[in-house]
Amino acid sequence: MKLKKWIFIAVLLVILYYTFIVNTFLTLSIIFGLIVAIRLYKLYSKKKLNKLVASKEFFRESYLGHFIALVAKVAKADGRVDELEAQLVGMMFDDISKVFDEQDKARSIMKEIFNEEKKRIDDTRQIANSLNKLLGKSILKRRQFISFLIQLAYIDSGISNDEDKILRIIAKELQISDEVYNSIVSALEQKMQNNKDSMTPSKAYEVLGVKESDDMNTIKKAYRKLIREYHPDIISSQEKDEAYMEEATSKTQEINQAYQVIKDIKKG
Repeated sequence: MKLKKWIFIAVLLVILYYTFIVNTFLTLSIIFGLIVAIRLYKLYSKKKLNKLVASKEFFRESYLGHFIALVAKVAKADGRVDELEAQLVGMMFDDISKVFDEQDKARSIMKEIFNEEKKRIDDTRQIANSLNKLLGKSILKRRQFISFLIQLAYIDSGISNDEDKILRIIAKELQISDEVYNSIVSALEQKMQNNKDSMTPSKAYEVLGVKESDDMNTIKKAYRKLIREYHPDIISSQEKDEAYMEEATSKTQEINQAYQVIKDIKKG
């Protein structure tokens, strides 16, 4: 009887050992291994990314180079790059360059690509199609890219017919349906209209965090600081859901509208 009891205890201890000690060690080992693998992958990705600044041509062939080319097409679609569009593009260059070790060189290359690509739009379809292949199966990244381009087109005074034409060409090549494209634009327009309807002078000063007695230099500094803080970051958006881009777009436009209202007041 005692022998059976001790055998039972021994078996139970063995089971508990393998359940709570060996398996726990194994689980922790797997978790640690995954953490190491993720860090190694990030180091590999960063090293691979840094190779892009070896030359403008090399950068141009990457998905980032293709995207910057499309940004140039959209920005110049209505004949000129508006001041607000130029500001957003400049901040995009800053955001992207931060992921490179040679930030100044990366920014310089991106600016060159942008200036070259804005001179023509007849190759938009070809570039968008090439980008689509580079993006693989990432549906989210496609929608984030088109959302950024829509925001860029909208930031000055809404989406013009020429901008809409270019955007629809890009959306089609990125396998984004008309329904999805229209829903993104409609959601943006609704938010913008809501902001516009509620943008009283007092609200405008509140949004920018300035006083009515402040001069335009002070107001402009506050405006630029807020735009830089809330603008949609194309790099950060790749780690977030689509709502991030929509919210950033809405906030950016609210800041723009507030600034415009105050400018009109000061001119009067």
